[in-house]
Amino acid sequence: MFLVLMFLTYAGLTGAALVLERERAGTAADLAALAAADRAHEGEEPACVVAAETARANGAELDGCTLDVHTVSVTAALPSALLPLTFRVRARAGPVHDPNQEVD
Repeated sequence: MFLVLMFLTYAGLTGAALVLERERAGTAADLAALAAADRAHEGEEPACVVAAETARANGAELDGCTLDVHTVSVTAALPSALLPLTFRVRARAGPVHDPNQEVD
């Protein structure tokens, strides 16, 4: 009975850790997309450079970055510390205003 309880505890903790790693990958992707969207007016290369720096600062690697007018789509990859798998998360960000309109 004790071994079953230990196994269930281990499985529960491992599952929780995997969920946290997945959320960390999602946060890295979201922040990278927001940082890139802030530089979208400068073009795809400067926006994606900032996205890569932001993803790395959050423990992930930028797996993909595209700019469609003013909307940035990024994919961040974060390898799991527990299992031999990599979490890949996509995020998009764009302007909150009309990009053709002057902002005060």
